[in-house]
Amino acid sequence: MSQATRTEASPDPLAGDLIGSGVEGGVRDQVEAWWQRVRAGDMGALPAVGGLVVLTLLFATLSPFFLTERNFANLLNQAATLVMLGMALVFVLLLGEIDLSAGVTGGVGMALFVVLVAKGGVPWPLALLLGFGVGIATGALIGFFVARVGIPSFVVTLGLFLGYQGLALLIIGDGGLYKVQIPELLALQNSNLPVWAGWVMLAVILAVSGGTSFWDRWRRTRAGVPNRAIALVWVKLGVIAVIGGAVVYILNQNRGQSIVAVQGVPIIVPVTLAILWAGTFVLDRTKFGRYLYAIGGNAEAARRSGVKVRWVKWWAFVICSSLAVVSALFSVTRVGSVDATVGRDIVLSGVAAAVVGGVSLFGGRGRLIHAAIGALVIAVITNGLGLLHLPAGVNFIVTGSVLVLAATVDAVSRLRAGGTSRT
Repeated sequence: MSQATRTEASPDPLAGDLIGSGVEGGVRDQVEAWWQRVRAGDMGALPAVGGLVVLTLLFATLSPFFLTERNFANLLNQAATLVMLGMALVFVLLLGEIDLSAGVTGGVGMALFVVLVAKGGVPWPLALLLGFGVGIATGALIGFFVARVGIPSFVVTLGLFLGYQGLALLIIGDGGLYKVQIPELLALQNSNLPVWAGWVMLAVILAVSGGTSFWDRWRRTRAGVPNRAIALVWVKLGVIAVIGGAVVYILNQNRGQSIVAVQGVPIIVPVTLAILWAGTFVLDRTKFGRYLYAIGGNAEAARRSGVKVRWVKWWAFVICSSLAVVSALFSVTRVGSVDATVGRDIVLSGVAAAVVGGVSLFGGRGRLIHAAIGALVIAVITNGLGLLHLPAGVNFIVTGSVLVLAATVDAVSRLRAGGTSRT
């Protein structure tokens, strides 16, 4: 059985290493296969999850406010912008490329949007579409220079990072600031679902996750390749139900400090989860996603196999820049205003989020959920240090140290994997 066939049949990392034909692997076999990959250096998001747990326990011990319902909801709102940008960058990091302009691309898109609404009188839905057009056009431009001309993505996106800061200044004006006064958009980061809607959201997540898992089993059975044990599917759904139920329950508690109750899952949570699911579906269950991993693993081998490397790179940058505009939208709806500095300082944090979560800087390895977990790690650091009233400089030092540690783990794991493959 070829590797391409196995990858197409199931993106599931637990099932991918089993050997057989059409036989359902046992739980023990699949867990052992996963453990062997971990020992070989393919740890995925395991270090980030461990770090998230340790940081949560640490800050819960040091600050009595960290695990409160109010701070938990605030943490999710804070993290949404970085989660989205980290997921955007995954599409280019999988290719072994980078986009240093993602943050300012979103900033220019939001600058154009707000100026069209405030000065041009353009209806906000149309202005927002034009703002997203900036992301699409920028991604296409980067893709052209990287895939067609052959300029390194670091150079192209660094140039845009510098140039787009000037463009944002020209659009908004030096020192200018525009308020966002559109209730439908402000609700993204400032409103909550009804209490009952949080439970409906959890039910939908379980239904989609279960349906996707059983659909994968049907496809693998039809293709005659090993299936994950049915017990693991139920364990996965059980974990989602327990953790998701706890999150919804906590967020449904009243966290207001006035007569008016403030409760419910923040609207930004289902929006982010929907984009996460859509992006994961693209990466795991489409040819485009498989081609991204193939190019990141070995671009020349992918090209000789018939993959249109240029077009895949082109579209990867378009998706990255478009999602970067979504990230900027999350940011401006949280603060309620747009100025020329939007997105200027966040792009490196986005790269850090992806790498901390387990996405390889060398390409070919990583998932969107990894970037989301990495973003949560960074958000927990920022939130926890803020509650402890430590200087902002400490936040940069700790975040930078975590990034270096994550990059070291990635490099060492690749060396171990290389050594294992040669033995």
